[in-house]
Amino acid sequence: AMNRRLSNTTKTVGLFALMWAILLALGAAISAGTNDSLWLWIFAGMGVISTFVTYWNSATLALKQMNAYPVTREAAPGLYAIVEDLTSRAGMPMPSIWIAPTQNPNAFATGRNPQNAAVCCTEGILQVLDERELRGVLGHELMHVYNRDILTSSVAAAMAGLITSLAQWALLFGGRDRDRGAGFPAIIAALAAPMIASIVQLGISRSREYDADEDGALLTNDPVGLAMALNKIDNLGRQAPMERTPDRESASAMMIANPFRGKDMTKLFSTHPPMEDRIARLHAMQEEMNQQ
Repeated sequence: AMNRRLSNTTKTVGLFALMWAILLALGAAISAGTNDSLWLWIFAGMGVISTFVTYWNSATLALKQMNAYPVTREAAPGLYAIVEDLTSRAGMPMPSIWIAPTQNPNAFATGRNPQNAAVCCTEGILQVLDERELRGVLGHELMHVYNRDILTSSVAAAMAGLITSLAQWALLFGGRDRDRGAGFPAIIAALAAPMIASIVQLGISRSREYDADEDGALLTNDPVGLAMALNKIDNLGRQAPMERTPDRESASAMMIANPFRGKDMTKLFSTHPPMEDRIARLHAMQEEMNQQ
């Protein structure tokens, strides 16, 4: 399990390194094409600051986007009992607990750290999962918070946004040096960079999902519970997909499963790994646990 864990983390780090390389190459291309790139860095700085503000308010934003409402212990005793048990196992503080009014069976966790975390289940998921399956899902969600995945995805989003705006600048200014034949490659690079950046960003998102599956299964000590939940969510989620809106689009990357109808075009363009892969990995994990 440690090897798998390491390879996932290494993958995330490698993908970030690739983003940095694209960023630096674009910066260099623009600096070469302009004598004064001060404005460029001012714009870049503004982009980074806005992402940081979004990250700082990540809990309230995502809950608003999903129209979620907070629930008390009296209103959802079963939910509270599971989360309390898992947080005490992890030695972490209790998050706030929310429910989102949608039939799509899903869940997400958000917040910049364990002290400011919120866990949200949809009405749909509470109706279809039994206690064991729900425990698997909540373990997965809490691990997103403990692994600081909201920070990781915010940084990835900031870098992808920065690459896209730098690429637009490169298109404006990179082509000025035509006499040196630098114009054409700059244009090609500027067109390709945002596409590559978003593919890398999605790759980071998928590697964080695998980690949350695995760490969540270790927290609950029950990989099969999560596998059963994912199987149900996958089958029932197709019958009750969420309507796509820009708000929900940004919240969807944090959910345990893609809430919208239809398969993503390819693995490259999806926020989540294929469900059959995730389920197979969890069953393999259970086998390993049984042999120990």
